[in-house]
Amino acid sequence: MELFSRSWDALREAVAGLRDEDFARPSGCAGWLVRDLVCHLVIDAQDVLITLATPAEAAPTADAATYWHLGQDPPSGEDPLDALTVRLAAAYRDPRLLAFHLDDVGSAAGRAARLANPGALVGTQDMVLTVRDYLGAYVLEWTLHHLDLTAHLPGTAGPPAEGLAASRALLERIAGEPFPASCADTDALLTGTGRRAPTRAERDRLGPLAGRLPFVLG
Repeated sequence: MELFSRSWDALREAVAGLRDEDFARPSGCAGWLVRDLVCHLVIDAQDVLITLATPAEAAPTADAATYWHLGQDPPSGEDPLDALTVRLAAAYRDPRLLAFHLDDVGSAAGRAARLANPGALVGTQDMVLTVRDYLGAYVLEWTLHHLDLTAHLPGTAGPPAEGLAASRALLERIAGEPFPASCADTDALLTGTGRRAPTRAERDRLGPLAGRLPFVLG
């Protein structure tokens, strides 16, 4: 629960520190500029608010790992929902308005998470999870998108180390096997989710796991 807050706060602080021209730079998400990614974060924050306000009575059907579905193809930016996000982002002519919207909705999502009962059950995407597992899944979401945000902005602070470590551990649960200990958390997340191709040396260290990459999360 606390890690969710630290990861989300760090990501929103990174966005708040962007210059206007940074919003027009590429992000680590294929086909998306930084402004498109920030618009997606607004939608993510709305999803958190909606889910935390959607109590469930049935038994849990998923946890932080099984919340994620593995796809076949990495995102290209051409999916209809991705394209909608691009159009929404373009409607914010002033990037400060987009940053303000994220701060406004994002702060509310952060407060709702802090106030939520970790053991309560919530429903989302035809799944039932504990609040703890739902927010745990979002630590991975925040961390990956923080890496996406800073992919072409080297002067921007990255995600907290504890968020990287927890996200790597969750990705390993999803994959069903660990990445080599010699692989740094950031590299495991970037290569594991297809955000960059592993180097030849990394493929050698990964062994058979290299043939299963990438793990496309959806």
